[in-house]
Amino acid sequence: MRPPPGGEVDEEEREFSFWQDRTRVFLQPIAAPSILGLFGLATATMMVGAWMAAWYGTARLPLNLYPIIFVAGGLAQFLAGMWSYRARDGLATAVHGIWGAFWLAFGLLLATVPALLPPRGGVADSAFAFWFVALCVITGLCALAALADNMGMAVLLGLLSVGAGFLAAGFFSGAGWPIRVAGWLWVIGSAVALYVAAAMMLENSFRRTILPIGRYSMAANIPGRRATRPLEYRQGQPGLRIGQ
Repeated sequence: MRPPPGGEVDEEEREFSFWQDRTRVFLQPIAAPSILGLFGLATATMMVGAWMAAWYGTARLPLNLYPIIFVAGGLAQFLAGMWSYRARDGLATAVHGIWGAFWLAFGLLLATVPALLPPRGGVADSAFAFWFVALCVITGLCALAALADNMGMAVLLGLLSVGAGFLAAGFFSGAGWPIRVAGWLWVIGSAVALYVAAAMMLENSFRRTILPIGRYSMAANIPGRRATRPLEYRQGQPGLRIGQ
């Protein structure tokens, strides 16, 4: 005897409801990892971007930037990417993971191969250009994904992706002007990263929107409105409520 139309769907829905009613979720509170990740990203891209735009320094990247690139842009951001797994944020995991890995690799290149020195603008280097081809494509895909969340992150990732594209073009051709354009784009992107990170931090501190970041919910973009309502106990030790 054939089951009535939709019988399998109804059975699947009943089974899903059965397990849903009997499932318990144990929450482990975690702060937004992108606050740290975006501050680390802004620090590295601002310093290196300003150098690429020829705002300071010589043709060689200053030695005193190596540690901050490795720690702030690389280590801190990579850790934020790994913590984003626990926050179940695939976009933040991808962004901070790949940019953290990039800055770690760049810092290692600068620190461990001093005899070779990093590539210079105006000198063609196809192998190094492919670093930025990969970074451009991955960041561009992340920018598309960010459109589903908020415009602030999408604008930031779009600027970084286009900047990485100009860097790739500069190292493929050996021309200096694409690298200067990339520097300007990265500096602008670092300013956007600072804004988005500050907005997330202020929202976490004041429990309401202070700086809008372009969410699709109109109420979430109005300063003073509560964008999210945390699930927590009103009193208690750290871990039972947001804060310390």
